[in-house]
Amino acid sequence: MVAYILSILAAVGAVALTALLFRRVKTAGEDRDPNGPSAAHAGAMLSAMFLLVFAIAIIVPWTTADAARLNTHAESQSSVDAYWAASGLPGSAPEEVRRSLRDYVAFVVKDEWPLMAGGHMHPVGDERMDDLRGRVNALQPRDDGEEDAKATVLEHISAISTARAQRTADAGATPPDGLLILTVLTGVLVVVFPFLAGARPRGLAMLPLVATAALIGFGTYLTWDISRAFDGPLAVGPDAFRGALEEFARISGGM
Repeated sequence: MVAYILSILAAVGAVALTALLFRRVKTAGEDRDPNGPSAAHAGAMLSAMFLLVFAIAIIVPWTTADAARLNTHAESQSSVDAYWAASGLPGSAPEEVRRSLRDYVAFVVKDEWPLMAGGHMHPVGDERMDDLRGRVNALQPRDDGEEDAKATVLEHISAISTARAQRTADAGATPPDGLLILTVLTGVLVVVFPFLAGARPRGLAMLPLVATAALIGFGTYLTWDISRAFDGPLAVGPDAFRGALEEFARISGGM
């Protein structure tokens, strides 16, 4: 933060020094016109800065939500794969493992997803996965087929845990605070700049400014509203996990 403040002060100082030097040049004239080169240059640069910051503030949450959506499909698919592979486990383990997988996926949909909108995960989810991994790891296979089934189930459980860790990171991910602040600041400057430059619009001339202010205000609010992957207009839903529950039912019905 100190470096940012120093860079701003350095830029302001450079402008002040340049203005002081050019005031001593006899051929230099004053530029008080709202349509003059100073105002035109500053206005263009402010607009470009706002567009740049606004684009970053939109693209970062968009790509985060997109990646989070793909990750939920990877996690749910690993759950389905583990459900299939559990059929080769010894004794009563297939029923127990499948029941645990159904309970975990249902827990994610009903209990955990609402918390993720606020950037949090339910601690019970990790406990469920650790318990399932421990129970599968403790199984004693009687032949090579059961040994292969155990290894496959553990592999899929590991994939579920990895995807869950990524989902945890996605739930807590937000754009840098400074980015949202800079979006608001540049948006305000773009709106008030014509007045700072000396323009005094009246009547119908105010309509474009009002429309611009409304659109910038909406866009700035949008950057805040989509800042979390599991909340807002771009929110990732638990559709992949609901699909996994349907697949569990289909597999159980077909066995």
